[in-house]
Amino acid sequence: MSQAEALKAQEPEIAAEDALRADLYDFLAAILARPPGEALLAQTAALNGDATPMGQAVSALARVAGVSKPAGVEREFNALFIGLGRGELLPYASYYLTGFLNEKPLAGLRRDMAARGMTRAQNVYEPEDNIASLMEMMAGLIRGRFGKPATLADQQAFFAKHIGPWAGHFFTDLEAAQSSVLYASVGAVGRVFMEIEAQGFRMSGA
Repeated sequence: MSQAEALKAQEPEIAAEDALRADLYDFLAAILARPPGEALLAQTAALNGDATPMGQAVSALARVAGVSKPAGVEREFNALFIGLGRGELLPYASYYLTGFLNEKPLAGLRRDMAARGMTRAQNVYEPEDNIASLMEMMAGLIRGRFGKPATLADQQAFFAKHIGPWAGHFFTDLEAAQSSVLYASVGAVGRVFMEIEAQGFRMSGA
Protein backbone atom coordinates (compact mmCIF):
# COMPACT_ATOMS: atom_id res chain seq x y z
CA MET A 1 0.00 0.00 0.00
CA SER A 2 1.37 3.42 -0.97
CA GLN A 3 1.57 6.31 1.48
CA ALA A 4 -1.36 8.01 -0.26
CA GLU A 5 -3.43 4.84 -0.04
CA ALA A 6 -2.52 4.41 3.62
CA LEU A 7 -3.59 7.97 4.40
CA LYS A 8 -6.84 7.50 2.49
CA ALA A 9 -7.57 4.31 4.42
CA GLN A 10 -7.34 6.29 7.67
CA GLU A 11 -9.84 8.92 6.55
CA PRO A 12 -13.39 8.89 7.97
CA GLU A 13 -16.23 7.51 5.88
CA ILE A 14 -18.04 10.21 3.93
CA ALA A 15 -20.99 10.20 1.53
CA ALA A 16 -20.30 8.88 -1.95
CA GLU A 17 -21.15 12.23 -3.54
CA ASP A 18 -18.67 14.00 -1.26
CA ALA A 19 -16.01 11.39 -2.04
CA LEU A 20 -16.44 12.13 -5.75
CA ARG A 21 -16.10 15.85 -5.09
CA ALA A 22 -12.96 15.27 -3.04
CA ASP A 23 -11.53 13.01 -5.74
CA LEU A 24 -11.94 15.75 -8.35
CA TYR A 25 -10.37 18.35 -6.07
CA ASP A 26 -7.47 15.96 -5.46
CA PHE A 27 -7.09 15.31 -9.19
CA LEU A 28 -6.97 19.04 -9.99
CA ALA A 29 -4.46 19.56 -7.17
CA ALA A 30 -2.20 16.82 -8.53
CA ILE A 31 -2.24 17.93 -12.17
CA LEU A 32 -1.80 21.61 -11.29
CA ALA A 33 1.00 21.10 -8.75
CA ARG A 34 3.48 19.55 -11.19
CA PRO A 35 3.57 18.11 -14.71
CA PRO A 36 1.80 14.73 -14.78
CA GLY A 37 3.94 11.68 -15.40
CA GLU A 38 3.00 8.61 -17.41
CA ALA A 39 0.89 7.10 -14.63
CA LEU A 40 -1.33 10.17 -14.11
CA LEU A 41 -1.64 10.72 -17.86
CA ALA A 42 -2.74 7.09 -18.27
CA GLN A 43 -5.27 7.44 -15.44
CA THR A 44 -6.59 10.64 -17.01
CA ALA A 45 -6.87 9.02 -20.44
CA ALA A 46 -8.98 6.24 -18.92
CA LEU A 47 -11.63 8.63 -17.55
CA ASN A 48 -15.14 8.45 -18.98
CA GLY A 49 -17.71 11.23 -19.03
CA ASP A 50 -21.44 11.36 -19.66
CA ALA A 51 -23.50 13.87 -21.65
CA THR A 52 -23.49 16.54 -18.92
CA PRO A 53 -21.22 19.60 -19.29
CA MET A 54 -18.86 18.08 -16.71
CA GLY A 55 -18.95 14.70 -18.44
CA GLN A 56 -18.16 16.29 -21.79
CA ALA A 57 -15.26 18.25 -20.28
CA VAL A 58 -13.88 15.07 -18.68
CA SER A 59 -14.19 13.14 -21.95
CA ALA A 60 -12.34 15.88 -23.83
CA LEU A 61 -9.57 15.87 -21.23
CA ALA A 62 -9.30 12.08 -21.47
CA ARG A 63 -8.90 12.27 -25.25
CA VAL A 64 -6.11 14.84 -25.03
CA ALA A 65 -4.36 12.95 -22.23
CA GLY A 66 -4.42 9.82 -24.39
CA VAL A 67 -2.22 11.45 -27.02
CA SER A 68 -0.04 13.48 -24.63
CA LYS A 69 3.54 12.60 -23.71
CA PRO A 70 5.16 13.51 -20.37
CA ALA A 71 7.96 15.55 -22.01
CA GLY A 72 5.53 17.64 -24.02
CA VAL A 73 3.25 18.22 -21.05
CA GLU A 74 6.24 19.28 -18.94
CA ARG A 75 7.16 21.90 -21.55
CA GLU A 76 3.56 23.08 -21.55
CA PHE A 77 3.48 23.25 -17.74
CA ASN A 78 6.72 25.23 -17.64
CA ALA A 79 5.49 27.71 -20.25
CA LEU A 80 2.23 28.21 -18.37
CA PHE A 81 3.42 28.43 -14.79
CA ILE A 82 7.20 28.89 -14.66
CA GLY A 83 8.67 30.45 -17.81
CA LEU A 84 11.70 32.74 -17.95
CA GLY A 85 11.04 34.88 -14.90
CA ARG A 86 7.34 34.00 -14.84
CA GLY A 87 4.93 31.83 -16.76
CA GLU A 88 1.97 32.86 -18.87
CA LEU A 89 -0.31 32.58 -15.82
CA LEU A 90 0.18 33.36 -12.13
CA PRO A 91 -2.09 30.86 -10.36
CA TYR A 92 -2.39 32.67 -7.02
CA ALA A 93 -5.43 34.10 -5.26
CA SER A 94 -3.57 37.27 -4.24
CA TYR A 95 -2.61 38.01 -7.84
CA TYR A 96 -6.09 37.42 -9.22
CA LEU A 97 -7.81 39.42 -6.48
CA THR A 98 -5.34 42.30 -6.02
CA GLY A 99 -2.93 42.23 -8.96
CA PHE A 100 0.00 41.49 -6.66
CA LEU A 101 1.50 38.42 -4.97
CA ASN A 102 1.61 37.88 -1.18
CA GLU A 103 -1.22 40.30 -0.42
CA LYS A 104 -4.20 40.25 2.01
CA PRO A 105 -5.85 37.15 0.49
CA LEU A 106 -2.75 35.13 1.40
CA ALA A 107 -2.70 36.50 4.96
CA GLY A 108 -6.37 35.63 5.37
CA LEU A 109 -5.79 32.14 4.03
CA ARG A 110 -2.92 31.56 6.46
CA ARG A 111 -5.16 32.56 9.37
CA ASP A 112 -7.88 30.16 8.24
CA MET A 113 -5.33 27.40 7.65
CA ALA A 114 -4.03 27.80 11.21
CA ALA A 115 -7.57 27.74 12.60
CA ARG A 116 -8.22 24.44 10.81
CA GLY A 117 -4.92 22.77 11.65
CA MET A 118 -3.55 23.02 8.09
CA THR A 119 0.19 23.45 7.62
CA ARG A 120 2.30 23.92 4.52
CA ALA A 121 4.46 20.93 3.59
CA GLN A 122 8.10 21.45 4.51
CA ASN A 123 9.34 20.98 0.94
CA VAL A 124 6.88 23.49 -0.56
CA TYR A 125 8.11 27.06 -0.82
CA GLU A 126 5.58 28.86 -3.00
CA PRO A 127 2.71 30.85 -1.43
CA GLU A 128 -0.12 28.80 -0.02
CA ASP A 129 -2.75 30.61 -2.08
CA ASN A 130 -1.77 28.83 -5.30
CA ILE A 131 -4.57 26.98 -7.07
CA ALA A 132 -3.12 23.49 -6.55
CA SER A 133 -2.80 23.96 -2.79
CA LEU A 134 -6.32 25.34 -2.50
CA MET A 135 -7.76 22.39 -4.43
CA GLU A 136 -5.88 20.06 -2.06
CA MET A 137 -7.19 21.95 0.97
CA MET A 138 -10.79 21.61 -0.19
CA ALA A 139 -10.32 17.88 -0.71
CA GLY A 140 -8.84 17.64 2.77
CA LEU A 141 -11.73 19.52 4.34
CA ILE A 142 -14.27 17.25 2.64
CA ARG A 143 -12.41 14.06 3.56
CA GLY A 144 -11.48 15.05 7.11
CA ARG A 145 -7.70 15.12 6.70
CA PHE A 146 -7.46 17.94 9.24
CA GLY A 147 -9.69 16.33 11.87
CA LYS A 148 -13.37 15.60 11.33
CA PRO A 149 -14.81 16.10 7.84
CA ALA A 150 -15.84 19.74 7.55
CA THR A 151 -19.53 20.53 7.64
CA LEU A 152 -21.09 21.73 4.42
CA ALA A 153 -21.34 25.21 5.96
CA ASP A 154 -17.61 25.22 6.75
CA GLN A 155 -16.78 23.97 3.26
CA GLN A 156 -18.96 26.72 1.80
CA ALA A 157 -17.28 29.38 3.96
CA PHE A 158 -13.79 28.30 2.88
CA PHE A 159 -14.82 28.07 -0.78
CA ALA A 160 -16.58 31.44 -0.74
CA LYS A 161 -13.61 33.21 0.82
CA HIS A 162 -10.61 31.59 -0.83
CA ILE A 163 -11.70 29.85 -4.05
CA GLY A 164 -15.02 31.11 -5.41
CA PRO A 165 -13.97 34.73 -6.05
CA TRP A 166 -11.16 33.83 -8.45
CA ALA A 167 -10.73 30.14 -9.33
CA GLY A 168 -13.32 30.22 -12.10
CA HIS A 169 -11.49 33.15 -13.70
CA PHE A 170 -8.19 31.29 -13.43
CA PHE A 171 -9.59 28.13 -15.04
CA THR A 172 -11.14 30.22 -17.84
CA ASP A 173 -7.73 31.83 -18.43
CA LEU A 174 -6.06 28.41 -18.38
CA GLU A 175 -8.57 27.13 -20.94
CA ALA A 176 -7.70 30.01 -23.29
CA ALA A 177 -3.96 30.35 -22.58
CA GLN A 178 -1.67 30.43 -25.60
CA SER A 179 0.52 27.65 -24.18
CA SER A 180 -2.38 25.39 -23.15
CA VAL A 181 -2.97 22.07 -24.90
CA LEU A 182 -3.65 19.43 -22.25
CA TYR A 183 -4.16 22.22 -19.74
CA ALA A 184 -6.87 23.81 -21.88
CA SER A 185 -8.95 20.71 -21.11
CA VAL A 186 -7.89 20.84 -17.44
CA GLY A 187 -9.12 24.43 -17.43
CA ALA A 188 -12.48 23.38 -18.86
CA VAL A 189 -12.93 20.70 -16.19
CA GLY A 190 -11.95 23.14 -13.45
CA ARG A 191 -14.23 25.89 -14.75
CA VAL A 192 -17.27 23.61 -14.93
CA PHE A 193 -16.49 22.11 -11.51
CA MET A 194 -16.24 25.54 -9.89
CA GLU A 195 -19.65 26.44 -11.37
CA ILE A 196 -21.14 23.20 -10.03
CA GLU A 197 -19.66 23.74 -6.58
CA ALA A 198 -20.87 27.34 -6.36
CA GLN A 199 -24.38 26.33 -7.47
CA GLY A 200 -24.41 23.40 -5.06
CA PHE A 201 -23.50 25.61 -2.12
CA ARG A 202 -26.17 28.14 -3.10
CA MET A 203 -28.85 25.45 -3.36
CA SER A 204 -27.87 23.87 -0.04
CA GLY A 205 -28.33 27.12 1.83
CA ALA A 206 -25.17 26.29 3.78
